Amino acid sequence: MEHRNSVEFEVTGKYGMFADPVTRVGGEKFSYQVPTYEALKGILHSVYWKPTLIWIIDSVRVMNPIQTETKGIRPIKYYNNKNDLSYYTYLKECRYQVKAHFIMNKNRPELKEDRNEHKHHNIARRMIERGGRRDIFLGARECQGYVKPCVFGQGEGFYDDIPEINFGTMYHGITYSDEAYSEETRGKMSVRFWQAVMNNGVIAFIPPWKCIHRPVREMNIKKFGVKQENFSVIQEEEVM
Repeated sequence: MEHRNSVEFEVTGKYGMFADPVTRVGGEKFSYQVPTYEALKGILHSVYWKPTLIWIIDSVRVMNPIQTETKGIRPIKYYNNKNDLSYYTYLKECRYQVKAHFIMNKNRPELKEDRNEHKHHNIARRMIERGGRRDIFLGARECQGYVKPCVFGQGEGFYDDIPEINFGTMYHGITYSDEAYSEETRGKMSVRFWQAVMNNGVIAFIPPWKCIHRPVREMNIKKFGVKQENFSVIQEEEVM
């Protein structure tokens, strides 16, 4: 389905860490074979975000072969200044094409004056052309990434001729209270899961409200607004 406020971009990086939460027990990290919905949404947040918007990731295209590299890491322990030895398994030579669009956040009625779809879309596209407003990283802070505009589906991808690869149940993302989409998720932080399938190199994500979700804890919505002095309404199509 095409959306009039869609954006398309390519993200690349030498390494990526889209960790499965199950593998984090004991300090070890092992990346999923493909980027998660939440990681791609985080990349878009680094490109352009305001609390008025909710980014929806439509699909991702895997351009390079899936490769991994394991590194010995010595993270500092929480309870003292000593180091520990952990093994992190990263994806390497990452390259993805991403298609996404945004919807207005109806959980924030105080920001209704900022619901200007045309201006937000134009700024988001310009921010992609400039490489984003903030640092881009692929799942983890040490995995530096770079974004640039692209035409989704253009160019040759490594998995174009492979009809289907099933990745099983995967972590989809986290729904925070300010992005709640049902009574079950309102006032809570919830985690989402889904069945990930890649067809001819493309993973078509289902939206958050179609995922399996599990509540984690109660959560209040942080207030934004001019009165709180932490928000400003877009006046013109200016880029900061």
